[in-house]
Amino acid sequence: MGYIHVEIDGFQSSKKKDSVCGDCYSSFRTPEATYLLLADGIGSGIKANVYANMAISRLKSLLAQDFSLRNAFAQLVKTMHQARGTELPYSVFTVAQILKNGETTILAYEMPEGIFVGRHSATCFKRRDFTLGHEVISETNLFLEPGEGIILYSDGISLAGIGVSTRVGWESKDVARFVNDCIYDGSRRRVLAKAVHDRARQLWKDVGGDDCTAVSAFCRQGRVANLFTGPSIDKGNDAENVRDFMSYEGFRIVCGATTAGIVARHIGKPLKINQADNSLIAPPGYSIDGIDLVTEGAVTLNQAYNVLDADLLELEPDSSVTRLCEMLTDSDRVNFFIGKASNQAHEDISFRQRGIVPRQKIVRLLAERLRQLGKLVHIIEL
Repeated sequence: MGYIHVEIDGFQSSKKKDSVCGDCYSSFRTPEATYLLLADGIGSGIKANVYANMAISRLKSLLAQDFSLRNAFAQLVKTMHQARGTELPYSVFTVAQILKNGETTILAYEMPEGIFVGRHSATCFKRRDFTLGHEVISETNLFLEPGEGIILYSDGISLAGIGVSTRVGWESKDVARFVNDCIYDGSRRRVLAKAVHDRARQLWKDVGGDDCTAVSAFCRQGRVANLFTGPSIDKGNDAENVRDFMSYEGFRIVCGATTAGIVARHIGKPLKINQADNSLIAPPGYSIDGIDLVTEGAVTLNQAYNVLDADLLELEPDSSVTRLCEMLTDSDRVNFFIGKASNQAHEDISFRQRGIVPRQKIVRLLAERLRQLGKLVHIIEL
């Protein structure tokens, strides 16, 4: 199936205009999974927002410390049980873990059940309730494929309009029916969370009601870029490194003349200089049959780092740097294959004088910039 990318979208509003929303949501990615977290702090306004943010931060911290999903969730539930009915920060919350193969686990503590959105219809989650310590929590397990996703929301959605335009609120079965109508009308998946949020606001009419948050996570086939730069310390590993690089799905990018020569030799294709490049700024590019982009090394990587977040329309249209930036920004996941062999030329004073950062350092700077742009980055040292 390849790499599954999860698109996250969220929409929220506070019960009172110009007030802080008491709900909080966040997401993050690892090489193994995408996490979506939603918390609803007790009360409303700034205090509720702080409580919700504290719950989200605690969950993210535990997961970052290699706690399993269930252990991290159990730790936070235990903390909330101790805080219930006291002046301590209290929040209810939901966390969803979507593994790279689409296997999904959703754990909820005092939160409404969400919606599964398939390719053609939507339905309520099938939840299993059980006791964890002194609290009742719920768990949902399912597999998501490209074109499918989930919608989670706070009780400002599930109680929408209660006593105003609805008798018992906007129950999950009604939300699912509304989402089905949106799908039937041709709405794109990425606008469904906004549609749910906006409909809940309509049901509350002018009374404010409660903080409303709806977040969605939809799967699609991910776009992957694989960038190989720098030879390995051990030349005897060249053939294996090239085989590994060529085995990955997605764009194949090679940066560096030496690296390009290694790749060309081991796949049995000639290395050619790209005569079509006419940039006055970027170094000339190369070409190898079977490789999507071949460029010079350190200078090109430095220039790409400097303009990666710029408007691509402002860059030279016919440049190896522009093409590299396009491939990296169009991708959801970037795999860097970095050879650890040193290049003495990069230590030359002329490189330092021009502000050209050596390959090993610029790749890590580039990786961090890509993470800031929401990309999943994996570095493989050779």
